[in-house]
Amino acid sequence: MGTVVFTGLALALSLALPGLALENGLALTPPMGWLAWERFRCNVDCRADPRNCISETLFFEMADRLAEDGWRELGYKYINIDDCWSAKQRDAAGRLVPDPERFPRGIKALADYVHSRGLKLGIYGDLGILTCGGYPGTTLDRVEQDAQTFAEWGVDMLKLDGCYSSGQEQAEGYPEMARALNATGRPIVYSCSWPAYQGGLPPKVNYTILAEVCNLWRNYDDIQDSWDSVLSIVDWFSANQDVLQPVAGPGHWNDPDMLIIGNFGLSYEQSRSQMALWTVMAAPLLMSTDLRTISPSAKEILQNRLMIQINQDPLGIQGRRIVKEKSHIEVFLRPLSQAANALVFFSRRTDMPFVYTTSLAKLHFPEDAVYEVQDVYSGKISGLKTGDSFSVVINPSGVVMWYLRPMALPVQPWHVVRQQAPGKGFRPVLL
Repeated sequence: MGTVVFTGLALALSLALPGLALENGLALTPPMGWLAWERFRCNVDCRADPRNCISETLFFEMADRLAEDGWRELGYKYINIDDCWSAKQRDAAGRLVPDPERFPRGIKALADYVHSRGLKLGIYGDLGILTCGGYPGTTLDRVEQDAQTFAEWGVDMLKLDGCYSSGQEQAEGYPEMARALNATGRPIVYSCSWPAYQGGLPPKVNYTILAEVCNLWRNYDDIQDSWDSVLSIVDWFSANQDVLQPVAGPGHWNDPDMLIIGNFGLSYEQSRSQMALWTVMAAPLLMSTDLRTISPSAKEILQNRLMIQINQDPLGIQGRRIVKEKSHIEVFLRPLSQAANALVFFSRRTDMPFVYTTSLAKLHFPEDAVYEVQDVYSGKISGLKTGDSFSVVINPSGVVMWYLRPMALPVQPWHVVRQQAPGKGFRPVLL
């Protein structure tokens, strides 16, 4: 059968036909779990470094930690393999196979074990001739076969990268994989790297189509273990929030990449900031750290129950930056269900704790409302009227994060508007 070449319009029309969109009912809140890449990369030298190499042992041990250390009950349920898991060649039937030395029991046995612990298994593929790490990729003629292989193994999530493929191949292959995954009959969350390879923005990226094809997608660069990397991602997402914010929602999420809390590059304050900013952005919470040796302070940040409740809010509205001060203080707001809101006061200062004074009225909250305010990290609760002036003390590179629950709302009803314009007219969404 000849290769079908889609133009942009033909591709859009093909996706608009009934039954071809993803519509898998999955990832109605941002996926939570653990992903190998940032912390463990493509370390395949199991003789020199058996504890940290990409092998079944690593994933068995991380599954145990998710199940036994309180992660699973909080919603961290996916344990995701990234690149460099496979053998360098497909088998005689053309199927992907795991490296026989590093995964001697095979992926099906690993999936069975992960499932027995009440967790779900994710795996990695690449729409191209090779993966980014140089392992066999999924060319267009292999899409159906690989989808079926993953389903037979019991995989619950697929991250499909885009190294070694053209824009045309991606435009055909990413939607084709969505159809192939649906056709297996197995529920598989589909994470696409498609927009990241096309610059992340229109006109090259059509987010209407993307939301019909993928459950989550990487928009921007890979995160590295540094504060500069975190800031570059926050900057890009904030600068382009008018495009990105409206397209996120239940079943289709922007993915700013992994949480690096618990590794080497972030201070305590910066770790708290990444968690708060990812939460307000309605980002997937995919940790990439060594859960066997994680510090109590990093674990406390990642296991903050109120933070996770906010991240997993069923409305699924992505927050946005609403204030950028000359004092290097920024304010982010995320509307939540039951007329609640999350506010993040974020300091980019590097000198000393900063006293930031404002009011909910200045942040365009409705007049004459009264809120119960809970500090997400300290747990402290207080009451606040819209017109009241207040001050927060924000540490350098740090955040203060609030959960605001209305105690009394004005008579004027408020309704959900998903696509808010920025600037002076922006108002938080209330129900």
